[in-house]
Amino acid sequence: MVQPATDTNYDMRRAARHRANHVAIAESKRHGEQKMHIVNVSAHGFMIDDNSVFEHGDRIEIRLPVVGRIEAHLIWTVESRAGFQFERVIRLPDFMALIEKVSPKLR
Repeated sequence: MVQPATDTNYDMRRAARHRANHVAIAESKRHGEQKMHIVNVSAHGFMIDDNSVFEHGDRIEIRLPVVGRIEAHLIWTVESRAGFQFERVIRLPDFMALIEKVSPKLR
C-alpha cells in the first residue's frame, strides 16, 4: 500500500504552541544583536510580532531562560510577524520550565 508523503515542516507547525510574552536578544552575523518580542513558543520554534530586520532563511542565536543559547532560522514572515524553527527540539522537562518563565502572567 502506498503511504502519503509527510511534510515534516507541517508536522512541526502542528506542535503545541504556548502563549508567551518575552523579550530576547537575537544574535545574527548579518544583523548583529536585535531585540525580539516572542509571543508564542513550542518545542520546535517560536513566533515574534515585531520583525523589521530578519528575512526568510536568516539564522540567529537566541538565549532563552532554562534552555540557554539555541540556534534557529526564520521559516516564514507575515507583515511584522515571523516564525523561527529551532535547530534542535527542546526536551520536554526544559520546555515545561521555559513555558513557566515566558508565559504571560495573570494579574
